[in-house]
Amino acid sequence: MKSLSLKAFPRSLAKRSAVKKLRVTGRVPAIIYGRKIQPQNLEVTLTDIEDLIHQSVSETILVDLAVEGEAKSRRLALVQEVQHHPLSRKVLHVDFHEVAENEKVTVTVPVETTGEAAGVKTGGGVLEHVLFKLKVRALPRELPEVITVDVTRLEIGQSIHLGEIPLPPGVEVIGDKKIPVISVAAPITEAQEAAALEAATTPLAEPDVLKEKKEEGAEQAAAGGAAKPAQKGVEKPSEKPVEKAEKAEKAEKKPEKKK
Repeated sequence: MKSLSLKAFPRSLAKRSAVKKLRVTGRVPAIIYGRKIQPQNLEVTLTDIEDLIHQSVSETILVDLAVEGEAKSRRLALVQEVQHHPLSRKVLHVDFHEVAENEKVTVTVPVETTGEAAGVKTGGGVLEHVLFKLKVRALPRELPEVITVDVTRLEIGQSIHLGEIPLPPGVEVIGDKKIPVISVAAPITEAQEAAALEAATTPLAEPDVLKEKKEEGAEQAAAGGAAKPAQKGVEKPSEKPVEKAEKAEKAEKKPEKKK
């Protein structure tokens, strides 16, 4: 991987107010850390870091960092993380991870295809990109920016697995070597499309448990609403005892007619 030059400056203030003022001047707060060094606050010019990001074809960026005022002319580092503003997408903060020339590092690199698969060209198949990024391990300057895979000979039903990916010298891929990275699937027929459409539009059937509960509830409601049968041998009272007594009392108090 080719390293890109970047100039940085020591940063003494880390408070939020100071960081805001720093961004107004056209610089961005940054930090550099590593396995054998203490974290150090830095600042870089906004336009420099944006140009560096645009020049790179990969998310993994290797930089030769020149920190002003340091005796060491260059510090080899990876751009570990870049924070962007959610709306303007301007760079807000940068993390650098210092690495050693002779020590291997693990990074993620993108996978790209070249050529047209035979199964797509002649058989109408569909090229499926299963993995878009691979984790690799190598010395910093031997890291690939991107891994290119030739799919020209790939027929329908065939796959290129992780263990079959061609790698540059000194680069090791990490992961299960049997995992497919790129495949060619058979074309979808009209019958399959119709079946998929029907399955998507057909309402789901209710589970048997819910059906049983609904039927049970309906039966209970029907039973509660029906009139209870009269018991045999028991006459239904025509009047309540209180009403009968009130009628008798009124009959006694009724005045006699004058002659």
